[in-house]
Amino acid sequence: MVRGRMILLLLVLAAPSWARAADPIMTFSESTAMLAKICGAEITANCRGVNLDSNRLKECLSRNQDVMSPSCKASYLVPFDQIQKRINARLTVAGACRLEIIKLCHGSTKETSKSVACLLSAKGVSRNCTQATIDAGYR
Repeated sequence: MVRGRMILLLLVLAAPSWARAADPIMTFSESTAMLAKICGAEITANCRGVNLDSNRLKECLSRNQDVMSPSCKASYLVPFDQIQKRINARLTVAGACRLEIIKLCHGSTKETSKSVACLLSAKGVSRNCTQATIDAGYR
C-alpha cells in the first residue's frame, strides 16, 4: 500500500517534466528567466551595462568564464540555444505558411508578422503551417 502511494507520488511529480518534454522550444521569457537563475550573479558582476542582446551577453559571459560559478559555466549556453531556436522557428513561418499567407490572408511572405493574426484565426491552415506557428510561439 505504501509502495503504491510512493510510486503514484513519483508519477505525479514527474508529470510536469514529461509535459515540458513535448515542447522542446522555450519561450523568450522562459529562456531569460533560466539565464537569470543560473548566471544572474555573474551577469551582475561581470556584464553590467551590457544590453540584453543575446549575442552581446553571450560574448560577455564567454569572456568571463574564468570567474564563473561551475553551474553557470556548465549550462549558460542552454538559454542562448533556446533563444536561437525560437528565432529560427519564427523565421520558418514564412516558408511553411506561404500559401496560407497569400491565399487566405491576402498578405506577403516578406511581411509575415502582419499575417500572423490572420493565420491564427483562418480556416483551412495546413498542418505544417499550424506546427510552424506553434513552434514560433504564436499559438
